[in-house]
Amino acid sequence: MQSPAPLTVFALVAVATTAIVCGDTAGKLLTQAGVQPLFVAWSRFALAAAVLAWPLGLRRANLRSLLDWRLILRAVLIVASIASILSALQTEPIANVFGVFFIGPMVAYALSALLLGERVSWLRTAMLVLGFAGVLMVVQPGADMGRGMVFALMAGLFYGAYLTATRWLAPFHPSPFLLASQLVIGAVLLLPAGLSAIPSAGDWQVWTLVIVSSLASAFGNYLLVVVNRTTPATVSAPLIYFQLIAATVIGFLVFGDWPDPVALLGLAVIFASGLGGLVLAPRLKTPAGSAGPAT
Repeated sequence: MQSPAPLTVFALVAVATTAIVCGDTAGKLLTQAGVQPLFVAWSRFALAAAVLAWPLGLRRANLRSLLDWRLILRAVLIVASIASILSALQTEPIANVFGVFFIGPMVAYALSALLLGERVSWLRTAMLVLGFAGVLMVVQPGADMGRGMVFALMAGLFYGAYLTATRWLAPFHPSPFLLASQLVIGAVLLLPAGLSAIPSAGDWQVWTLVIVSSLASAFGNYLLVVVNRTTPATVSAPLIYFQLIAATVIGFLVFGDWPDPVALLGLAVIFASGLGGLVLAPRLKTPAGSAGPAT
């Protein structure tokens, strides 16, 4: 299958990442309205599984594959990551949370080198160190670091481990099935917590946000799967950093949040490290973990 034009790839990734940010914006509105983050996470997995399981190739014949402990471990990692990021969004600006969340690809890079024997490139390492410096500028660690930033860091750590698990399982399962498996397993894992925190059935505004949160995230992740099936990761992965721009703009438009000067500079540094990865892409094979967040 011929790869689409670079401008088309950029447009698709921009739409996908913006959709994911919109899903998290709806999630933030839900948690601020008093809805439990675990219910938001469960509804996201459950509704996305209902909508996407069949298009992604999940059939009765391969349901038994969902019992593979490796797939379950991978699903646990993404469940923990999404639950953590939704908890972080309760109190922190979206742009800051996404900035910290981008520690995930850095963690995955290190884990993939240690556990999977991935090749380490000094140039790629330098770009990731630059990105980590940007994350520190966003987090601004210290005694007054908010609880939300701790959850954002946890989300990034879990996501980094999830990316490594994805790289580990990629030779055994196609990417659409991996996405379908995490949706179904995640919905099952979160079922008790989700059912125990169901909002009032008559609150149509809350349920509208639940649907928007779930479908926007599902659409964004599905679109990324489509892009990754036709485009080399060295081209598409660095473009995920567009998510930072979307998060900053949407956070300001919806919540009036604008990062302080240090955090804004940190976001710019993280974005620059992503662009650096794009410049290096023609010369380097993208290591595991260079793919951006998909929540």
